[in-house]
Amino acid sequence: MSTTRPAGGERRPDFLALFQSAVPMQRFGADIYAADLLGIAMFRELGPLMAAILLTARSGSAFAAELGTMKVNEEIDAMRTIGLDPMEVLVMPRVIGLVLVLPLLTFYADIMGLLGGAVMANVVLDISFVRFARQISEAVTLWSFWIGIIKAPLFAFIIAVVGCYEGMMVELSAESVGRQTTRAVVEAVFLVIVLDALLSIMFSILGV
Repeated sequence: MSTTRPAGGERRPDFLALFQSAVPMQRFGADIYAADLLGIAMFRELGPLMAAILLTARSGSAFAAELGTMKVNEEIDAMRTIGLDPMEVLVMPRVIGLVLVLPLLTFYADIMGLLGGAVMANVVLDISFVRFARQISEAVTLWSFWIGIIKAPLFAFIIAVVGCYEGMMVELSAESVGRQTTRAVVEAVFLVIVLDALLSIMFSILGV
């Protein structure tokens, strides 16, 4: 990747703009810039955001359900009785694990997104893989990659904390487990999107 920024800075297109602009670009002979849009969008926004939303649905809900079921079965009370701190034994390992894993999943999402974009560009826009890769390397800065990686552990922290918190808030009923699990997913997704917007604004102000 090139470490120099293109003139005028980078824009942050969303997926809808990327999808809708690819074919119209071809009409004006600017189809190669679809690679620029894809690379910047994947690294800065779509990679970390999609990975975080998928992880919320998978792990955030699982954390809430697991801890909620343990509370219904009074296993958490039993742990306190024998002198174990549920925060240290149940919550912290989940938070640390998610914070370590999500950057790796974000990197995987970036690679898969670029591969899918390269296939789409080759089939729809008739852009060769070599030309696509060359355009990506020239247009996307190293900072774009690191911005997505920096966002990932912050998203993971929110997902894990919300999931564990809602699980610990479960009352002694099966209905409460389902309700708190749903709340965990909705709240985590909302907070991740809000944080992503705030980080995008901050990075824009900082000029990175």
